[in-house]
Amino acid sequence: MAQANTHQAKIQFGYRRHSDQDRPGQNPAEHPVVVVGAGPVGLSLAIDLAQRGQRVVLLDDADRIGEGSRAICFSKRSLEYWDRLGVGDRMVAKGVVWSVGRIFHGESLLYQFNLLPEDGHKRPAFINLQQYYAEAYLVDRIQDLPEIDLRWRNKVTALESRNDSVALTIETPEGAYRLHAQYVIACDGARSSLRQMVGADFAGQVFEDQFLIADVKMTAEFPTERWFWFDPPFHAGRSALLHRQPDDVWRIDLQLNRYADPLVEKKPENVRPRIARMLGHDAFEFEWISLYKFQCRRMDRFIHGRVIFAGDSAHQVSPFGARGANSGLEDAENLSWKLDRVLRGTSPASLLESYHAERSLAADENIRESTRSTDFMAPNSHQEARLRKAVLSLAKEAEFGKRMVNGGRLSVPCSYDSPLSSPDADVWSGGPPPGCSMLDAPIAGQAYLTDAFRKGGTDFTLLSFSNGAAIDGPDGVRNIRIGGEGGLADSSGLVAKRYDAAPDTAYLLRPDGYVAARFRHPTRAAIAAALSQAQGLN
Repeated sequence: MAQANTHQAKIQFGYRRHSDQDRPGQNPAEHPVVVVGAGPVGLSLAIDLAQRGQRVVLLDDADRIGEGSRAICFSKRSLEYWDRLGVGDRMVAKGVVWSVGRIFHGESLLYQFNLLPEDGHKRPAFINLQQYYAEAYLVDRIQDLPEIDLRWRNKVTALESRNDSVALTIETPEGAYRLHAQYVIACDGARSSLRQMVGADFAGQVFEDQFLIADVKMTAEFPTERWFWFDPPFHAGRSALLHRQPDDVWRIDLQLNRYADPLVEKKPENVRPRIARMLGHDAFEFEWISLYKFQCRRMDRFIHGRVIFAGDSAHQVSPFGARGANSGLEDAENLSWKLDRVLRGTSPASLLESYHAERSLAADENIRESTRSTDFMAPNSHQEARLRKAVLSLAKEAEFGKRMVNGGRLSVPCSYDSPLSSPDADVWSGGPPPGCSMLDAPIAGQAYLTDAFRKGGTDFTLLSFSNGAAIDGPDGVRNIRIGGEGGLADSSGLVAKRYDAAPDTAYLLRPDGYVAARFRHPTRAAIAAALSQAQGLN
């Protein structure tokens, strides 16, 4: 079991020769799926496919994890996904749980917010957890899944797309070899070499302002909250962010001048005075120091023949708002069940087009929100600077002004205008509509609705609210029944409330937990039609 620790937690993995390397070049091994990139997205996608019974080759050109904490903020939706992958408990046990954020202007508190103000959810709004821990736990999970062949120090150097497969050339410490895959999933990050190999554009905006990241280890009395400052006294004219991580490590982001020299600013002897001014003391150690610029970009298409892009290889946003890694994990859960059905032949290959349709829409939303945050935090013009000054002043006096302050709108699940959804035919006054993520709630005997959904496997699910006249879904659809004989008890009433449920109400849930359709008085024919639509069969 991989044991991550602090001081960049470098976990080394040994290179191992594989029998595929012994095959002649004209007769390479053939695999259903090759995933390139063993970051959180690639690891999670491989696990998801393996749990569905698919064999996966997972390649990474490095042999270690733990190059700094990188992504640290993981959302409720990501934790629910990791629950289904068997790692959620471990992530939450190690992570720092938080839901409250505070926004300051100078020394004054402008306002605070609570991202999960209601009870009755299994998972918190967010946890802070260094990416090297998340990767280590995912790698540990892979050790339990013989369907996954994880190969370190295997670098893809060439790619040839064919009608029915993709040919890859892979470089290793012992030389190059070739293999063929029915599908290749590129999870190789913002500098994706596979994106370059398929000749795809990565268009968008690069912002000039620079930000310094410093992870420092110290004992502090700050509460476990997200604190964001505009124009703080310790960093005049700029912005700053403070987050707590496990192991008494704190993430500090400081906005710098766009003309600052990165090589100079990253030197610990130059960073230390900045952090000391912020904290009021010098009793800390550096864990990691880095500089970055905001980038909001995406590919025009996420699918290039049989090469499919996910995570930062497909889209990139600024880190404020925790939209990068969480969006990539949503890519993985969206793609995995669709690719599984295509490989099994139970849905046509055209189902994969809905991955691009849905996740490119999500990327646009994330880029839009990230760009707005960036424009507010680092104004690019005198007009934007005047607007920000006016908003910050207004927020001190008026409640509606507080809602205009943008210190990074935090990640929420995207709502899809999806070709897989069946539009409502009934009147609803609440509940998640088609194209939206399912909502959690407590249920007697099974703890939470997300637990019941997870324990049922990887199929479509019919969530029904029964008064005795129960209806089951078609073949291949599992059932979660609330109320009635043999159903789960809604002891708190929150399931019915959150789903705007009356007796006979039913929701058809996709394998990724999104609503495909909902019914006030379902019939087998209506459910079957919605199922066919959601499976890409229409």
